[in-house]
Amino acid sequence: MSTTIQDVARKAGVSVSTVSNVLNGRADRMRAETLARVEAAIAALNFRPSKLAQQLKTGQTPLLGLLVPSMTNPMYGYMAREIESYAQEHFGFRLLIGSTYRDRAKESAFFEDLLAHGVRRVIVISSLADERHFESAVEQGMVVVSYDRGATPGKRSRVGHVMPDNFEAARLATRHLVAHGHTRLAFATVAGMTMSRSAKIDGFHAAAEEAGLRATAEVLDGGSLDEYGDAVIAEVGRATAHRIATMAPRPTGIVALNDLMAIGLMAGLREAGLEVPRDVSVVGIDGLYLAGLCNPGLTTVQLPVREMARAMVERAMQGEHSPPADESDQVFAPARLVERESVAAPPERQRPPAAHPLREEKTSP
Repeated sequence: MSTTIQDVARKAGVSVSTVSNVLNGRADRMRAETLARVEAAIAALNFRPSKLAQQLKTGQTPLLGLLVPSMTNPMYGYMAREIESYAQEHFGFRLLIGSTYRDRAKESAFFEDLLAHGVRRVIVISSLADERHFESAVEQGMVVVSYDRGATPGKRSRVGHVMPDNFEAARLATRHLVAHGHTRLAFATVAGMTMSRSAKIDGFHAAAEEAGLRATAEVLDGGSLDEYGDAVIAEVGRATAHRIATMAPRPTGIVALNDLMAIGLMAGLREAGLEVPRDVSVVGIDGLYLAGLCNPGLTTVQLPVREMARAMVERAMQGEHSPPADESDQVFAPARLVERESVAAPPERQRPPAAHPLREEKTSP
């Protein structure tokens, strides 16, 4: 039989309310001798307060919900680690994670489940155009923070929004290719237009236009998917690479939607007999640790994941005391471009390998 707060009170010779005050940090006016007896009783009985009892009392539990599109995308694991670390260290909250596949019905069902379990703060990685189910959750007392999409223009929202500057990330990646002399540019993406994908394409086009290359810059759509995009995005990159290999003229500099897409592209180009960066240069966007393990190493735009994670946790914990969401959307500029070996000058500008001088044959006199 588990130890109860009544057992602790009896052993310490105090009232239940006195034990409750100690457990809830309200012992500042308590006699030192009384506090010592209660703490000794708690330690002796190895008493742990019931999380369920705390939830029944407050209507909340110290859990932060995180809804991600898919567990298979390592970017979301990277973000989850940073979110949980900050929430635990600064607020004593742990993380409860669910996969939604960017499905409105699944997101709504998760909100109901979280509410039923006393979770009142949730971060959602979603790109759905319709956020009405988010607003509905807010009306039921939940604090919702959305990642990677801004508030709908012209509409007042009570949902917080934190996002990277996707436009600038893609522009930075494209400028890097232009600086290496590429004039045949492409942006590789997957089927379906989300707010973040649209912003990246706009940034790609803006950099191409700066260089006078807008007319020939291409967007390569990966086509419809048999499965959910975040789970198979590397495979879409691989298939897109086989398409690129048959194009004439083919692009020599490619910006990928994200690092997973870029890794798939490089694998597919290799299978098609093309070499990165000798034949095609590739740049990713995210800054995953996997980018440095590729061969060749992937040049990528590093997003400020840690800073964005902390901003989302802070916003979720502010709750009803935070300003209206449409007045406090937070946009984070890319941290930097990490240069590795996947980018070089286009083939026509590369120097041919130096010829080895012919050895003179020695002849006998």
